[in-house]
Amino acid sequence: MKITEFGREELAVLEKELRAEYEKFAAMGLKLDMSRGKPSPEQLDKINGLLEVLDGGDYKTEAGVDTRNYGILDGIPEMKKIFSDLTGIPCDQIVVGGNSSLNLMFDAMMRLMVFGTEGNAPWKEQGKLKWLCPSPGYDRHFGVTELLGFEMIPVPMTENGPDMAVVEELAAKDPAVKGIWCVPLYSNPQGICYSDETVDRLASMKTAAEDFRIFWDNAYGVHHIYEERKLKDILSACKEAGNENRVFYFFSTSKITFPGAGVSMIASSPANVAEIRKAMTIQTIGSDKVNQLRHVRYFGNAENVKKHMAAMAETLRPKFDMVLDTLKEELDGTGLAFFNSPKGGYFVSVDTLPGCAKRTVALAKEAGVVMTGAGATYPYKKDPEDKNIRIAPTYPSLEELDKAIHLFCLCVKLAGVEKLLEK
Repeated sequence: MKITEFGREELAVLEKELRAEYEKFAAMGLKLDMSRGKPSPEQLDKINGLLEVLDGGDYKTEAGVDTRNYGILDGIPEMKKIFSDLTGIPCDQIVVGGNSSLNLMFDAMMRLMVFGTEGNAPWKEQGKLKWLCPSPGYDRHFGVTELLGFEMIPVPMTENGPDMAVVEELAAKDPAVKGIWCVPLYSNPQGICYSDETVDRLASMKTAAEDFRIFWDNAYGVHHIYEERKLKDILSACKEAGNENRVFYFFSTSKITFPGAGVSMIASSPANVAEIRKAMTIQTIGSDKVNQLRHVRYFGNAENVKKHMAAMAETLRPKFDMVLDTLKEELDGTGLAFFNSPKGGYFVSVDTLPGCAKRTVALAKEAGVVMTGAGATYPYKKDPEDKNIRIAPTYPSLEELDKAIHLFCLCVKLAGVEKLLEK
């Protein structure tokens, strides 16, 4: 039933029906939050053993270092080994941080702003700066570059990653373009996976700025829900292309263990890692080694991390099934919305009719379901077509999610019909 082809009388009748259905939902008194991609209580409970693994009182690494004390600036070797085996990055190119990879991204950006890199002037001394932002994208990434005063340039996404023709043109012609945000596997929010060609083009493209940097946030590198997708190694690709220092690679256990008490890492070329360590010797005595040891003792190795994530996928798959099946049942063929079917990650992205995202989110909120704000997936929170909405299915229970996603679809249809009637 392609609603976009209805005549005015048909639309008026449908709007009345949808409005009556919406009022029934509003009368339920729902109070559901789908605004952030958080693990559910059930997921967190599955990892509670992590809190007890050091109860025996042995806090020493294999080398005999007491993790309760000072020492080991950039992470215990055992934690580096797990990260290395998960990512394929050599241990000596990894620096272990605290619970937040976003914190590592902010720090990396600030080092470039204040100190520069490879002998280039600090970014803060180079005048107006610009940053490439594949969109829809991650609002917290955009928040960092907005806070630091970058002009953020949206780049369209394709099924293989950012539109590389646009990226290559912008990076090659303007030395003020200093970098690009990338979520290369199950991208936030569309679930797109970067192709090998995209990785190679990012690694080898010409840039007007000598100090151009890729911020590679592989947040969902082991978050496979339906099938495992392989991602080409960006660090190796950059090295082979003669641009070894181009990329900073980020990863964390935030949605593997506890988001508030996980472990993060940054990796890069040996030269970049040397710059990171130089600043760290002044900035900190080191991150939480006890928590690193806790993770090491609980998992033992990378293979057990992968087994744990397979169990997590069993928990998440019914939720993604419910969302995707309901979207197909309620919206497929209506012409009112388009959506991806991600194979992993934490989100589902929906495009409404242009001009309908804000109205859809507002309708849902009025009926008791809080969604990610319309526009949040674009720089400055300005979706030029007001159409993209990010769905976060992970936190609610299945019963709550069932109500929330049916209400969401109803709001998409109601907002769409209202827009068609305006025309």
